[in-house]
Amino acid sequence: MKRLLDLTISLIVIGILAIPMIIISFLILVTMGRPMIFKQKRPGLHGKPFHIKKFRTMTNETDEKGNLLPNNERMTKTGNLLRKLSLDELPQLFNVLKGDLSLVGPRPLLMDYLDLYTPEQARRHEVKPGITGWAQVNGRNAITWEEKFKYDVWYVDNQTFFLDIKILFMTLAKVLKSDGVNKDEKVTMERFRGTKTNG
Repeated sequence: MKRLLDLTISLIVIGILAIPMIIISFLILVTMGRPMIFKQKRPGLHGKPFHIKKFRTMTNETDEKGNLLPNNERMTKTGNLLRKLSLDELPQLFNVLKGDLSLVGPRPLLMDYLDLYTPEQARRHEVKPGITGWAQVNGRNAITWEEKFKYDVWYVDNQTFFLDIKILFMTLAKVLKSDGVNKDEKVTMERFRGTKTNG
């Protein structure tokens, strides 16, 4: 049922938003140049890597040493609008069709984080990652990493078809309100550096 839901909704949304996605690609080409799609290796089910796709939201500007400038200096007006409306996530629907992602599940984070998780936090990889998830509808970037992981593991233990439907509707409401997009007005969340434990 979950895979059927993924395929059905992804195909419908891609069909409805095909023209807007072409327009977004053109706007990115004009304002930032190529490539229009940002690809990055992320851990999928059981930590198996795949390449996630998003619309590009930042330039590739570097300093005099060749290092990328901070995110807030590379973010364009177009990119900021895409993030605010969550339109940068649309290419991930093709990841869903391929089977790398589900519509609902813990968000796929950076490969670098795999060695930083506690055994409990690592359980978030027991299910296929998703475009949206229980953590996203309960705070998105406005909550701490530890809170996010608790929500992710809760989803692993409680996932059902009807819970997925509920999360999808809650996500739509969040997107329409641009709720929790940036934590403390920052462009992106700070990197996860591991959870401090006593002893």
